[in-house]
Order: sequence, then structure tokens, then C-alpha cells
Amino acid sequence: QVQLVESGGGLVQAGGSLTLSCVASGSIFSIYAMGWYRQAPGKQRELVAVITNTGSTNYADSVKGRFTVSRDNTKNTVYLRMNSLKPEDTAAYSCNADIRIGALGGLNTYWGQGTQVTVSS
Repeated sequence: QVQLVESGGGLVQAGGSLTLSCVASGSIFSIYAMGWYRQAPGKQRELVAVITNTGSTNYADSVKGRFTVSRDNTKNTVYLRMNSLKPEDTAAYSCNADIRIGALGGLNTYWGQGTQVTVSS
């Protein structure tokens, strides 16, 4: 079994910063891409940022220049540093990861439960 657990969400004023963390644990052989998604009430889930196992990153246009995704492969952890937060960043943030269990195992995508980020104006 594999689990992804997010932390670091909370309430912050506009212009503030938060750092989210997501730790993968379980029978992990290797982790490929790790990403952050968010879903605001009444809206579809959207990609925020993704980072590959080689460090390549991609961001949603709405967060470029404000958010930074990084990972620590020794800790199976992905981070999302969020600066200059805006009320429109308010959403439930979830991480996912493409994980292979065992050398001959298939590649599957796993999701965390999510952490709430609320930005007040």
C-alpha cells in the first residue's frame, strides 16, 4: 500500500506565504512525477505544479512567479512554496505521485486526501 499525506495548509492573509508538504510512504520502489492540484468550491480540479524525478517543473499560468514546487527524493516528499497568495488561491490542495511498487510493478498514480488553503482579503 502507498499513502500520500499532505500538511501545511491553513488560513493566511492576502500577500502571505505558505509551504505545503506531501510525504509518500509504503511499498515504494520508485517515484516519478509528483504534482499539486487544487479545487475551489464549484470549480473543477486544476493542475497547480508538477515536478519530475529529474527536477523538471511545470506550473499553471496563474501561479507562475509566485509558487515553487520542489522535492526531496531521499524523503519521498514534494513541497509547494506559495508566496504572494491571493484570495483566488483559496482551494483544497492535493498532491499526487506516479509510483512504481517493486521492480516489476506497474506504474500507478496515487493521491493524498488534501489540505485546505484559505486566503483572506
